[in-house]
Amino acid sequence: MHGTGNRILVVDRRQDSADAPDSGTIRRMGDPVSGPGFDQLMWIIPAKSDDALAAYRVFNSDGSEVEQCGNGLRCVARALATETESAGKTMKFDSPAGRVEARLLADGRVTVNMGEPAFEPAAVPFYAEHRADRYPIEVSGKTLDIAALSMGNPHCVLDVPEVEMADVASLGPALAQHERFPEGANVGFRRIRSADALDLRVFERGAGETLACGTGACAAVVSGCAEGLLEASVAVHLPGGEVMVSWRGPGHPVWLTGDAELISEGIFEP
Repeated sequence: MHGTGNRILVVDRRQDSADAPDSGTIRRMGDPVSGPGFDQLMWIIPAKSDDALAAYRVFNSDGSEVEQCGNGLRCVARALATETESAGKTMKFDSPAGRVEARLLADGRVTVNMGEPAFEPAAVPFYAEHRADRYPIEVSGKTLDIAALSMGNPHCVLDVPEVEMADVASLGPALAQHERFPEGANVGFRRIRSADALDLRVFERGAGETLACGTGACAAVVSGCAEGLLEASVAVHLPGGEVMVSWRGPGHPVWLTGDAELISEGIFEP
C-alpha cells in the first residue's frame, strides 16, 4: 500500500501470531530487488486489549523496529476496514507507542488519532538541560536551530528557506544520528507558507528520505503551533502529496488525515 507516497507493506499475522522476521529477512523484503520493497513494514498481530481491532509492530526497511508510523497506521486501518460495521466507525489499535484510533471518511481518506505529543527532552529522548521550543545543535561545524519532540517516536524539525534546496542528503543523516538523540530521530525540513500551510521533506531514521512521513508531518505542525506560528489545522505539502494535521493544543491528541491506497497484494515466501 502507500500513504501519500510512503510505501507500506502490510502483513496480517493475527491468525497464527507469527513472530516477525529477523532483521536480515526484513532488509531483503524491503529491497525491491529481493522482495516487494517498502519504506515501512506494518506487522499486524492480535490485539492486546478487548476493545481493539488489532495490534501492530513497525519496522523500517533497514530492519530496525520503531515506535510509530502515521502513514502506516492509515494503511492498516484501510486494510482492516471491512471488519468494522460502517465506514465512519472508529477502529482502535494497540501500537508500540500506545492506543491509537482511526476512522474512514466519506471522501475515502483516513483520519487517525496519533495521541498527544511530548515535549520534555527525556520523553523524546533528547539531551538538553531543560525544555525549550528551540534548541541550538552543532552539526558539521555549524549551529542549527531545531525543535525536538516526540510523536510516539523522536523528531527533529528545522526551518529552511526552500525545501527543494534543503541539504537533506547530508544534514538528514547527521541529525538523525546525532549524539543528542540517543535513539536517533526523524528529521523534518520545514518551510512555513502561511499559518495554515507548510512544505515538508523528511529524512527518516532507518529508511532515508521518503515521499511522506505521517508522524513527521504531525511534528512539523505541532512544533509550529507550540511557537504560535501555525493555526490548529494545517495542510502539509510533502513530495508524495498532502496531509492535514490538526491539534488543539496541550492536553489534546494530534489528528492526521490523508489517503491510503492499495497497490497490490499477494504472498511472499522469505
